[in-house]
Order: sequence, then C-alpha cells, then structure tokens
Amino acid sequence: MALTKPCPHCGQPVVHYRNPVPTVDALIHIPGRGVVFVKRLNEPHGWALPGGFVDYGECAEKAAIREAKEETGLTVELTGLLGVYSDPARDPRQHTLSVVYLAQALDPDELAAGDDAKEVAVFPIGQWPRPLCFDHERIVNDYARLFTNVNPL
Repeated sequence: MALTKPCPHCGQPVVHYRNPVPTVDALIHIPGRGVVFVKRLNEPHGWALPGGFVDYGECAEKAAIREAKEETGLTVELTGLLGVYSDPARDPRQHTLSVVYLAQALDPDELAAGDDAKEVAVFPIGQWPRPLCFDHERIVNDYARLFTNVNPL
C-alpha cells in the first residue's frame, strides 16, 4: 500500500510505502538449562527473546548476533533458522516481520542484561516466563514442539 504526502520542500507528491519492518530474534538454548529471555525495559513490557530491528545496510544474520550480544552479553553462533513470523498483529507498535534464528552461546557464563533489557534469565523448555511479548509464545512453542521432546501445549 502506498500513500502520497507532499514534499516539505517543493510540495510535489512523494510516495511513501507502508511495508513491514524487518526484525530478528535469537532463540538461544543453553543445554541443560533452557532458553534465554530478556525482560524488556521499554514498551511493550514483559519477557521476550533477544532481538530487534535490522539496521539499514545490515544483513539479518549479523543483526541477530548483534542484538543477542547487546541484550544478553552473550556471543552467539547461529545454528539454524526456526522460521519467519509475519502476522501483522505480532507487534503492537507496527507491522514487523521477524526472522527467528536458533543460536548457541559460546560462553554461557557471559550472560548479563544489557541495552534494552531490564533483566535476563534462562527458563526451562516449556516453563516460559509471563507475560511474553509479541508472538514469542508461538515462537518458543514451535521450537519446543519441533526440536525437543517437550510439548508445551
């Protein structure tokens, strides 16, 4: 969908496209412990997988690694792609499309809240914190169903 707005300098119509905004999430599983979540400092408040917006000129993989480090202190290696989540209602702020990567921490002892995180914690699979933001319950339940023996439903 495109909207036109007048240019503030010349008054000519400028086309503005309303497209989903690309984001990434990192599902970091620490063996024997569970999945890493951050308690969000900013709206919407609650628990979420570490992630955020892809910067202009940045590839999604690098964004996922960067966001994981900024929010959890963890240096991660991406191990796979869980999926792409694009429900227009997944983020109450705007229509986003999230590429969700599976990741492993190179040193789990580096875990520390940072950037937009009020708190960071590891939760056992299927014992997710509440409330979960965005569509992250769907994402972690997909993970549990596809990659573990835990059925969270």
